[in-house]
Amino acid sequence: MNHLMKSSLLLALLLPCSPIPAYSSQSDSVLTYHAGSNRSGNFVVPGLTWERARSLHRDENFQAQVSGHVYAQPLYWQPPGSSTGMLLVATEDATVHALDGATGHEIWRRSLGQPVQRSSLRCGNINPLGITGTPVIDEQSAAIYLDAALSEPSGPHHRLFALSLKDGKVLPGWPIDMSEVVRDGQQTFNARDQNQRGALAILDGTLYVPFGGHYGDCGNYRGWVVGVSIGDPRKVTSWSTRARGGGIWAPGGISTDGRSLFVATGNTFGASSWSDGEAVFRLSADLHRSADQSTFFAPNDWRALDQRDADLGGTSPVLLDLPRENGAPALVLALGKDGRAYVLDRNNLGGIGGSLVAQSVSPAPIRTAPATFSANGEAFVAFQGPGTQCPQQQRGGGLTVLKIGPGSPPTMSTAWCGNLRGAGSPIVTTTDGHSNPIVWILGAEGDNRLHGFKGDTGEELFSGGGAKEMMTGLRHFQTLIATSSRLFVAADGRVYAFTF
Repeated sequence: MNHLMKSSLLLALLLPCSPIPAYSSQSDSVLTYHAGSNRSGNFVVPGLTWERARSLHRDENFQAQVSGHVYAQPLYWQPPGSSTGMLLVATEDATVHALDGATGHEIWRRSLGQPVQRSSLRCGNINPLGITGTPVIDEQSAAIYLDAALSEPSGPHHRLFALSLKDGKVLPGWPIDMSEVVRDGQQTFNARDQNQRGALAILDGTLYVPFGGHYGDCGNYRGWVVGVSIGDPRKVTSWSTRARGGGIWAPGGISTDGRSLFVATGNTFGASSWSDGEAVFRLSADLHRSADQSTFFAPNDWRALDQRDADLGGTSPVLLDLPRENGAPALVLALGKDGRAYVLDRNNLGGIGGSLVAQSVSPAPIRTAPATFSANGEAFVAFQGPGTQCPQQQRGGGLTVLKIGPGSPPTMSTAWCGNLRGAGSPIVTTTDGHSNPIVWILGAEGDNRLHGFKGDTGEELFSGGGAKEMMTGLRHFQTLIATSSRLFVAADGRVYAFTF
């Protein structure tokens, strides 16, 4: 029996038959972008201490091949009672690959249709265009949910799929066509001009999908959040920006605290008065539009940001974990392409100009997804890019870590900076949620190496090793994931595994 047949048989034995029971979450599973709906990027890996990180190395026995370019973060699902898991990789070929997490051998693959060619779009920089936003796994339905851009005789379509984790088959009632089901007042969904780049999220049985536009800001697109009932995909709700533009395009997509959804929007076009661009929104689960200033924030200079294409939505909002003593508010952080960081009251975003702290933290646009961890009563936030307060010799570096402390208002400073070339999205590993923090980041489309830095001081623990540790096919914004024994990196045509 060959390796593929062995892997398939193993997972078939481990995976449930119909009817599918509900599962409790497995600690090794990575079910959504950045390991959690709060988008912290904090992966708990008990065995990965600072010292063991120094011995990280490529697992040459792990052989995983995929078809197409990869922008989405891979996911990992460990079925109950299994000693290994399933690695799921979605590609721009509109294909989902399920791989054995131990060997990399294919368990199943599902092609969803023909991806969209760049030549059929008004603008863009991904060719072909298939699955870009990171999917999400729902353990209760034992399914992975994703949006695929597909080329059909009538033109480009966005179709939302639910695939069985057991064998990749499309579940009954799916896919649904966004153009057919999405309406927000007088606004219609323009599938050709919309793009789906942000990570999907699930909250209380509803799947939420963010949309923006293509690179180049062409055509009639808006920032959309679409909610679809997992139990009944005919039940659809939606929210969209009032002005044209305002895309929700950051790789982290939607953040949630378990009650509300948080999204950040980009530049709008032709707005004489503020119309939902350059903003952070707290949306209710039913996506009801509210004029209450506590539910949104926009900088005072939103119009200038519009004109400069300096999107506040360069990253998705990150929920911060800080002590809540003496009535201190719960916080959320937004980072913009204008290089500024905005600390906001999560329950009262403050309307236009209502930030608690606004500070320039980078001389360059901030675009990737940040990661955060807490230590000694303070929150640390790592983002890709140089920092304005970095030492002179590190100002051209590719990683900055901010330190945010409690207070009224909160304090914010640069903790440390790291040197690398590339534009990956960082993650953090800790041994228990706080101890041994390590910031990991890929030098995607730069030095193409994996880098690891000690979270408290910035000391470099791992820098990609020798020439054989260099990777090929890394796309910008690419995010690695961590499990109890490995780090996984998805790239064009293959997946890399590092062990310690």
